[in-house]
Amino acid sequence: MSEYILEMRNITKTFPGVRALDNVSFKVKRNHIHALVGENGAGKSTLMNVLSGVYPHGTYEGDILVEDEVVTFKSIKDSEKVGIAIIHQELALIPSLSIAENVFLGNEQTKNNVIDWNQTKLKAIEMFKKVGLTEKPDTLIKNLGMGKQQLVEIIKALAKDVKILILDEPTAALNESDSAHLLDLLRELKAHNITSIIISHKLNEVTAIADDITVIRDGQTIETMVKGKDEISEARIIKGMVGRALTDRFPKRNRKVGDVCFEVKNWNVYHPLDTNKQILHDIDLNVRKGEVVGIAGLMGAGRTEFAMSVYGKAYGKKISGEIYKDGEQIHLSTIADAIDHGIAYATEDRKSAGLILIDDIKRNISLASLKKLLNGMIIDENQEIRVGEEYREKLKIKSSSILQKTGKLSGGNQQKVVFSRWIYLNPDVLILDEPTRGIDVGAKYDIYTIINELAEQGKSIIMISSELPEILGMCDRVYIMNEGRIVGETEAAEASQESIMHCIQESNKEVASK
Repeated sequence: MSEYILEMRNITKTFPGVRALDNVSFKVKRNHIHALVGENGAGKSTLMNVLSGVYPHGTYEGDILVEDEVVTFKSIKDSEKVGIAIIHQELALIPSLSIAENVFLGNEQTKNNVIDWNQTKLKAIEMFKKVGLTEKPDTLIKNLGMGKQQLVEIIKALAKDVKILILDEPTAALNESDSAHLLDLLRELKAHNITSIIISHKLNEVTAIADDITVIRDGQTIETMVKGKDEISEARIIKGMVGRALTDRFPKRNRKVGDVCFEVKNWNVYHPLDTNKQILHDIDLNVRKGEVVGIAGLMGAGRTEFAMSVYGKAYGKKISGEIYKDGEQIHLSTIADAIDHGIAYATEDRKSAGLILIDDIKRNISLASLKKLLNGMIIDENQEIRVGEEYREKLKIKSSSILQKTGKLSGGNQQKVVFSRWIYLNPDVLILDEPTRGIDVGAKYDIYTIINELAEQGKSIIMISSELPEILGMCDRVYIMNEGRIVGETEAAEASQESIMHCIQESNKEVASK
């Protein structure tokens, strides 16, 4: 028996105008955790989609061998039959169904051609124990946090007798504790003879968990590093990914901070469905011209709810408090009001709330600024094309053209389209919610550079991020949120990850003592 459970030989995959994979070869050892890393658009997800049957045999060149036998997959069902399961970054769960229903969807537990609900629940509970999920089988998916939803996806795979588990950015939307639990689970699965392939941009997690690391750049295999044999470091991985060394993860900025531009006072917000539940309590926050202000906190702290409620009351009920811009009180009852007052918000959920994925790059960039493109009562399409080309070049958006559908872009390039839209709008205040979630270090550096350029132009920027190194590396000042309250404020230069987490823990103790 070969030591390799999987081998992909000379895989080439092309799309119209793009060679996504160029003669890629990839080998995975049995019972190993193998990391696949590279920039957005490097070809990682495409390679895994070929492996899992999302791109069926005949649409690519090359061979796939599982346990030394050549296999051909016409669909995902075919790959599942030989024990391959893929968990995509966007989870494929149905929120209105229960955990048990989701776990066995397409793999129903039947008796006499009728679903056996008792067996479904009993088998679900048995599977729950393997991953440490304590919820009841009839709990609805929409009532679970992201960490537990990831566990449900893994349970779905285990229920199909998986041998090779593929996880695409599994911790991108998770907090630190959920991420740590998921990584521990992968180690546990390895001990039970399950091989994992993990795609991740979190290089600290990759170096901690992976037995082998393969770097892909521009659709080609650069190298595979083996733990215990090769010298593995984040710097080496980054150089392989981007083709150069990044000596500083966070570009330098010429800091020139001016007067207060944007201020929120006594901000209170209640849940949009349960108006007796208060989500935000007496928030006071300000940001100056040319300043990048960070909002740190754990998932569920209320950061996104704060941003959306301020941005034209896009979230919440019974909202009270005051908003000031350049010293004058303003009233933002709608998103249009916020845009008219020079305030923009880049959402954390670019796919469902930030972009129109079925529309092209050009239209997504111009969407918030159509008034600027009017020629009389008609959109000047030639000007719209010029704007699209300008921002595609300025932000280095990798695409076949500005007419490419935004949904076909990698995550990092989609984020650059979001930034292009708001930069073209030219707002005074820009609220960025998880601006680098799920994108690689090279694309992150590009995004950081754009943020610095906007700050140097005198823009006021509020940056929400779950990555504390990012908050400390990019921001001038940091507000710390917990349980819907501001529990701390500090200069970024004087803060550390430990001090921020200590502030949150002390806040939790105060709440528990009341």
